[in-house]
Amino acid sequence: MSQPKKDAPARSDAVRNRERILHVAMAELTEHPDAPLSTIARKAGVGQGTFYRNFPNRESLVLEIYRYEMQQVADAATELLRTRDPGTALREWMDRLARFAMAKAGLADAIRLVTSAPGSPDKPGPAPVAEAAGTLLRANEEAGVIRPGVTPDDFFLSIAGLWQLDPQEEWQPRAARLLDLVMDGLRAGAPGR
Repeated sequence: MSQPKKDAPARSDAVRNRERILHVAMAELTEHPDAPLSTIARKAGVGQGTFYRNFPNRESLVLEIYRYEMQQVADAATELLRTRDPGTALREWMDRLARFAMAKAGLADAIRLVTSAPGSPDKPGPAPVAEAAGTLLRANEEAGVIRPGVTPDDFFLSIAGLWQLDPQEEWQPRAARLLDLVMDGLRAGAPGR
């Protein structure tokens, strides 16, 4: 029997297992940063072998959750632009970003635990999300629905209040109000208005 090639695409059940582990781990580690990996495997419905084949240690799991969630937010920008007008796409993406920010806040303790020791891996940078914001901002500027010249840095500074919200409280109405205010500010001075 031949062995699969090293660069062969993962089987669909392996991809589903990995994604299920990531979703369960996100929920568990957000609530309990030191949750046992065996508990995460059991709740994800996978065996220890499957779990450790995907994530050989806590560090790899926590950092992959962060990367995975960040990539999901980044990928949503393209899909939203494909199916919505630029202004609606940007505002809906901002809501997804808010959910990511609240989940990341809950996962912060787990990230700190795995990145704080000497020789630990670094936390992944926000490049995919910044690129997605840039794509959305350019599409909106080209459509004439936001003021010209807004950079991803400008955008992230303007929504920095998201990171001040407490994810343990009822944050959604406050986030929606903040993001509506930011959207109003982006529209001020737009050539198409």
